[in-house]
Amino acid sequence: MATEIVVRGLRAGYGAVNVLQDVNLHVGEAETVALLGTNGNGKSTLMKSLMGIVRPTAGDIIARVDGVELNLRQMTTEQIVNSGIALVPEGRHLFPKLTVAKNLQLGAYRGAARNELANSLAQVYEVFPRLKERQEQLAGSMSGGEQQMVALARALMSRPRILLIDEPSVGLAPILVKHVIDQIRELKRMAGLTVLMAEQNFTQAMRVANRGYLIVHGEIAVEGSAEELYGSDLVKKYYMGL
Repeated sequence: MATEIVVRGLRAGYGAVNVLQDVNLHVGEAETVALLGTNGNGKSTLMKSLMGIVRPTAGDIIARVDGVELNLRQMTTEQIVNSGIALVPEGRHLFPKLTVAKNLQLGAYRGAARNELANSLAQVYEVFPRLKERQEQLAGSMSGGEQQMVALARALMSRPRILLIDEPSVGLAPILVKHVIDQIRELKRMAGLTVLMAEQNFTQAMRVANRGYLIVHGEIAVEGSAEELYGSDLVKKYYMGL
């Protein structure tokens, strides 16, 4: 049964400011798709639109989760999460005064996830053994890379079928970026996820993505495989200084 997201003609913004301009995008079954772009071009607005946090003014957002078709524009954020779609937000947004274990447990609040709490914890501790070692540590006392692990693991605790990841490399040292991207690949493999990842780091994102979209000034400017994107003049301009 198909699990995918289809975006057609999407417009969204904040008040009188329109950020997204007729965005079309597709993330297919078990794909990892990268949404590429520098700051201020609309990546986070698109992610928030998919989750119902920002309300689009036009267009369609259709998700199919295990073959069930959903019109996300007609759903609340809570309903979207309960349908099996999870967001790892930019900046992580953990509960800093709670332990790692408590943060993870809070990720399993939807009904389908609460019944699988023990299995989900075992899975995330397998991918993130450091979190098991530090499960009683306060999340706010951890390093940036460790906090990103908690954010990814917390999203997995909701037992999603579609995972949206917004800027996982922000604030991380280059050596940690590679590590986090590798962990995203392992999470996707382990849980059979369909993944849309918004990311500024073109090289690291395309190591794990099947395809990518470059968004410029709120519009999809280029799409294609890693090879096709590397050959794009716009990618060379924005990422390679050519």
